[in-house]
Amino acid sequence: MPETIDNRRVFSLLEVSKSIQKTLTERYTSSFWIKGDLNKLNFYAQSGHCFPELVEKKDGRVIAELKSVLWREDYNRINGQFLEVLHEPLKDGITILFSARIQFDPVFGLSLRITEIDPWYSLGELEKEKQQSIARLQAEGVFDLNKKVGFPLLPKRIAIISVESSKGYSDFMKIMNGNSWDYRFFSMLFPAFLQGDKAVPSIIYQLKRIRKVMTHFDVVAIIRGGGGDVGLTCYNDYELARAIALYPLPVITGIGHSTNETVSEMVAYKNAITPTELADFLLQHYHEFSVPLQEAENRLVEKANRLIREEKTSLLNLAKYLRSVTRSTISNDKQAIDFASRSLMQASGTTLLRSYTMLTQFTRQVSGSANFWLSRNRDAVES
Repeated sequence: MPETIDNRRVFSLLEVSKSIQKTLTERYTSSFWIKGDLNKLNFYAQSGHCFPELVEKKDGRVIAELKSVLWREDYNRINGQFLEVLHEPLKDGITILFSARIQFDPVFGLSLRITEIDPWYSLGELEKEKQQSIARLQAEGVFDLNKKVGFPLLPKRIAIISVESSKGYSDFMKIMNGNSWDYRFFSMLFPAFLQGDKAVPSIIYQLKRIRKVMTHFDVVAIIRGGGGDVGLTCYNDYELARAIALYPLPVITGIGHSTNETVSEMVAYKNAITPTELADFLLQHYHEFSVPLQEAENRLVEKANRLIREEKTSLLNLAKYLRSVTRSTISNDKQAIDFASRSLMQASGTTLLRSYTMLTQFTRQVSGSANFWLSRNRDAVES
């Protein structure tokens, strides 16, 4: 009950709160549907309860804001519906259509108790955001830019944006490093969040890091995988898709889902449904280079062997010819030597005989001359 202080009727804070509570309870006897933005979910894992912050914005400015409560049983049911319809959990930053009752507590104040959230409405809003991102990128003329970036002949150096513990990353590396053709790659992991509210700034940050050392890489691969279709709406974000579209290196994606293609995948140079398919894409590029090269090598070896065989045959024939010519020359030269030898011996005999005859005649002449001289001069010699 109010009390009187200095002739003034004074209510306690609890009395005012109780009055507001009573008025609101009597005025709002049923729940009703409300549209608003789920600014922050505020999920507490320990209790399983959520205390969402709801806002309405106009021209980027908050024009209304209310607290709300989503009890554990309702949250589990609603979150399951979102996973089934959107392939996304209930999360921050989405527009929702929800059923709630107005409630007031003297301690916690005014809030909305949420009992239903329509996932189909949120799906429509997310698809609207996706189409808006596509339209903006097309209007700016950047939607297809990354597809026009030259793809390397041999994409050997790969910058990978993923999580080391991701199954998709593990599958990708297993295929790349264990390929039966022994192709060798260099890769470096740039860790990032791959889904949820932190995914967009995290991936953009790593793209900026890679850009600083882009001369060391041929291609950028964004690899998720292992998470099914849950948590993919971040890849429809305009800023992320624009960063990929404008990237100076070809960006290839293996996000790991088989449903609707996200905007980031649309603008990437190549989109593979799974990391395994993405690895096959890179290996195929190696095949396209390696197979013709191997065929050229085989043709070159075959031609070289043929030339060697032909030259060997020619060399053997030349050797046979040289042996034949040499033998013929030696035989002819031997006959000439034998003839020259016989001629020389014959000439030498004739010369010796002539010289002997001439010497004999000279001896006789000398002896005759000496005898004649002695006979004429004997008397003089003796006296």
